[in-house]
Amino acid sequence: MPGLSLSHVVTADPSRQEQARRDVPGVNVVTDADELWRRAGEYDVVVVATPNDSHLPLATAALELGKPTVVDKPLARTTAEAALLVSRAAELAVPLTVFHNRRWDSDTLTAAALLAVGSLGRVHRLESRFTRFRPEVATRWRERADAGGGVLLDLGSHLVDQALHLLGPAVEVYAEVDTRRPRGAVDDDCFLALTHASGARSHLWCSMTAPAPGPRLVLQGSRAGWVKDDLDGQEDALRAGVPAGSEPPGRLTDTGGTHEIVSLAGDWPAFYRGFLAAVRGAAELPVPAGDGVRVLQVLDAARLAARSRQVVPLP
Repeated sequence: MPGLSLSHVVTADPSRQEQARRDVPGVNVVTDADELWRRAGEYDVVVVATPNDSHLPLATAALELGKPTVVDKPLARTTAEAALLVSRAAELAVPLTVFHNRRWDSDTLTAAALLAVGSLGRVHRLESRFTRFRPEVATRWRERADAGGGVLLDLGSHLVDQALHLLGPAVEVYAEVDTRRPRGAVDDDCFLALTHASGARSHLWCSMTAPAPGPRLVLQGSRAGWVKDDLDGQEDALRAGVPAGSEPPGRLTDTGGTHEIVSLAGDWPAFYRGFLAAVRGAAELPVPAGDGVRVLQVLDAARLAARSRQVVPLP
């Protein structure tokens, strides 16, 4: 990203220290956050890409040093924690944002473009899925409740943010939150139904126990419906160190039949272009931190809805 460079990486794991030095020649590797805070004069912004239970203390420390801060999604584990972060950032007048990068997925960008020009008419339903098939529980923090693990906070954060971004605020939530795998300690199979203030509904699935994938994104409207089958390929491309390729087209169906619609290119780097512009005072933050709070309001309501088996209203 022109204008940004990775100056410090914090990890106590020797193998990851070596990986950081190999991947980013010249990077400063420090073993804990306290050492990073002592070296605050050596960097300008902080990215908190850590287990969910550490988002609140680490982001608070960065903000109190006056560092514009990016927190990986979710902003925190709960609405209350996220609200504390947003309040502290406001008190200190330090920029705070949350990395809801999947607003810049190919499918979400294409859906937003179709909505902007009214191609679908009045949209009444969104279906959205992030499902995987990992029947064995891995040894990692995302499988630990004490670290803020579970698929609802992980993939569910993306789904809810995309739904609110595309269709506006939600007013009611129904949910099913389950643990399906043997020896599973956290939720791994979830369904959320959101009613939006517009009257539209979102049906959202996130799972680690789904061998048969459904379509990635479906929008149904009064004039047309649109389907995108495939998951955006940016993550696989980034892991492989290659540019993201073109995305398969989606399908638009109206009274004239079904037609292919070219998919817009995904653009996760747009988040950091926007963040850089915001830090320089030239733009608003790419994702307001308050949006991260609203996502967690929905997720907290989903847990309550699943426990009570009732529809839960949102403030």
